[in-house]
Amino acid sequence: MGFTATRTAKAATATAIAIPLTLGGLTSQGHAQSPSPSPSGTFGPACSALNQKADTSKDRVTEAAAAYPQLSQLVSAVVRARLNGTLDRRPHITVFAPNNQAFQKVTVSQLNSLLGNREQLKEVLAYHVVDKQIAPGQLSNGSFKTVEGSTLTTSGSGTNFKVNGKASIVCGNIKVANATIYVIDSVLMPPS
Repeated sequence: MGFTATRTAKAATATAIAIPLTLGGLTSQGHAQSPSPSPSGTFGPACSALNQKADTSKDRVTEAAAAYPQLSQLVSAVVRARLNGTLDRRPHITVFAPNNQAFQKVTVSQLNSLLGNREQLKEVLAYHVVDKQIAPGQLSNGSFKTVEGSTLTTSGSGTNFKVNGKASIVCGNIKVANATIYVIDSVLMPPS
């Protein structure tokens, strides 16, 4: 009697454990098939590589960008175009910030031409700025009017997003005093 009761108790315990595990397995599969939620913090493969000197959450956009060595070429271009004051005064903006690798993708002659023409440089840089803060949840199928006046689009899901189908967001949702920054791996050119 003791042996049968022990076997029955063990079988009942095994069943009691197996049912929640099976249900949990079904639940996990259901979550795997649903769209992944938008990230709430910073996200992207290059976030860990961004060497941040200090907390930039209280800094205006130009000062915050200057804290990241990977954005040094963008900061130089913003200062050269004399946009730093304008960007720092605008509240609640989103900046799609090309990193240094993005500038390396531009040919030397294109970059020299751009840097030598302040008005064209302003236009290109203004195309990277949207006059409202964009949350990660708005990136999956977004269309946004830029400060330059044209529209840029965003697409993707989870933590993988593209801007204009070309530039990848490599580190996103960086909060600074007056902006949200999404670091991208290509320089965007406004439509002609």
